[in-house]
Amino acid sequence: MSRITLAKGLNAGLRKAMEDDPKVLVMGEDVGKLGGVFRITDGLQKDFGEDRVIDSPLAESGIVGTAVGLALRGYRPVVEIQFDGFVYPAYDQIVCQVAKMHYRSRGRSPMPMVIRIPFGGGIGAVEHHSESPEAQFAHTPGLKVVACSNPVDGYWMIQQAIASDDPVVFLEPKRQYHADKADLDETATPEPLFTSRVVRRGTDATVVAYGPTVKTAMAAAEAAATDGTSLEVIDLRTLSPLDMGPVLESVRRTGRLVVCHEAHVNLGMGAEVAARVTEECFYSLEAPVLRVGGFDTPYPASRIEEDFLPDLDRLLDAVDRSLAF
Repeated sequence: MSRITLAKGLNAGLRKAMEDDPKVLVMGEDVGKLGGVFRITDGLQKDFGEDRVIDSPLAESGIVGTAVGLALRGYRPVVEIQFDGFVYPAYDQIVCQVAKMHYRSRGRSPMPMVIRIPFGGGIGAVEHHSESPEAQFAHTPGLKVVACSNPVDGYWMIQQAIASDDPVVFLEPKRQYHADKADLDETATPEPLFTSRVVRRGTDATVVAYGPTVKTAMAAAEAAATDGTSLEVIDLRTLSPLDMGPVLESVRRTGRLVVCHEAHVNLGMGAEVAARVTEECFYSLEAPVLRVGGFDTPYPASRIEEDFLPDLDRLLDAVDRSLAF
């Protein structure tokens, strides 16, 4: 049993995957000697060598395109996109090659690749460093999209993503990298990768979140409990495919749902969750499904980002509106 941060969990998970399979490679900007800007790959190049932990040029399209070739040759590349806003130069490779290769080859050419993206805000960064692009990838057939929210999930989920024969966009909430610690039991049996999880039981309303907003949802549940309101919190964990089973079961009991994410509300993941719940649980709902997220503007300057990000007060306001309906 060890106590780890999310950053340490991801580092340990990458290390374990590289120890278990010599075909696993790590590549990206500054991932080698520097150990990544967030130190997620710290020490890996020293221990595994420059042939397996590769410092790439500042060229995201080239990084992902090279990884496509490596995957076709039997390797399992793990690509780091240094910041979420830097992924767009690689968008063509991801949606036109990575997502389609397996289908295009009629199953003959799997694409075992992980694209790691630190996402979300809250770190006081400049433009292009605090984006939430998950819906764009979840909307693309052929890609799997997951988001870890805590150190233990980070350790297990990165290994499971690397072991997958499908390409996985792996989203990491950057403001959680060094924020909280959790106990890791490396002998435990992890939950399957593409599953959601109830992280707090409740009876009055359901709150669904993923990545950085799981912590916000848990704080809201704690605050609501002091007023006698019992909130059930679900960590989606997987965005494509969505695991709606726990969400539907919960909503059928509580009759109310609030979905929270940092991304813009318009056409965000909350819209898909709301649509599916409305289709499956219409006669169980006591109130409309409500969404809490970023405003429909570009991500603001860091001095006002706290006004942009969904916080405890905005989430509790949505819960109050749902309960009052």
